[in-house]
Amino acid sequence: VQLVESGGGLVQPGGSLRLSCAASGFTSRSVFMRWYRQSPGNERESVAWITPLGAKSYADAVKGRFTISRDNTKNTVFLEMNNLSPEDTAVYYCAATQSTRTYWGQGIQVTVSS
Repeated sequence: VQLVESGGGLVQPGGSLRLSCAASGFTSRSVFMRWYRQSPGNERESVAWITPLGAKSYADAVKGRFTISRDNTKNTVFLEMNNLSPEDTAVYYCAATQSTRTYWGQGIQVTVSS
């Protein structure tokens, strides 16, 4: 199983980024996907999750600004991030849970700064 994140980088406040997480090696599509983030000095926190059938949930801090989606034909999950602020600066991780196991991506840096 492998998860590969992409799409991070440096963006100005108010800007947008779209993160992608390509998953491979799963035996079925019944995979629960989640985005986390971790900023220096803070614990890793859940940002958003999406079920295999497309139900979604968001952390209060990102509601109305972030959108999680998935393309099951490409085994990819996305995180569209709009109206970014410096407080969104963090390493973002993709996580996939199938049955009782959770797999993690390597993380990707998102920096919001002018």
